[in-house]
Amino acid sequence: MLSSLPLRIGYGEDAHRLAPGRPLILGGVPVPHAERGAVAHSDGDAVMHAVADALLSGLALGDIGQYFPDTDPQWAGLDSRDILRRVLDLIRERGYEPVNVALVVTLDRPKLGPLRAEIARSVAALLALPESEVGVSFKTSEGLAPDHVQVRVTALLGRDG
Repeated sequence: MLSSLPLRIGYGEDAHRLAPGRPLILGGVPVPHAERGAVAHSDGDAVMHAVADALLSGLALGDIGQYFPDTDPQWAGLDSRDILRRVLDLIRERGYEPVNVALVVTLDRPKLGPLRAEIARSVAALLALPESEVGVSFKTSEGLAPDHVQVRVTALLGRDG
């Protein structure tokens, strides 16, 4: 029976258009020297959105749009770390915890390599995981989609017992 499995795998993805005059936040970390930031109803942190969706997906709980619709003004400007905290409450209510996450950020500019450890630390802290359980990779679109940021995440969830 699927509901009795001690391990579940989830997948999440998020993307936002980039525009001048907006901050760029990834994994709870403000990206310095970013000329453009995410256009979004919340703070536009695509890493937090994709991690939250991956956790929800692993337990067949839908996606963050169901819980935080962009048509609802109460979520305007929401700190995406709060989205992830609320999603963690949902999975913990069902007896699961994150075990590992792997995320890939696609962004042409600025280069994110210097922020890898800080993003991993931030995500790990929110998930109550060791940093060694948060994989962070960066890619460019090779100029195919320079006006957006996209994040893909896989998550492993575990249950005691």
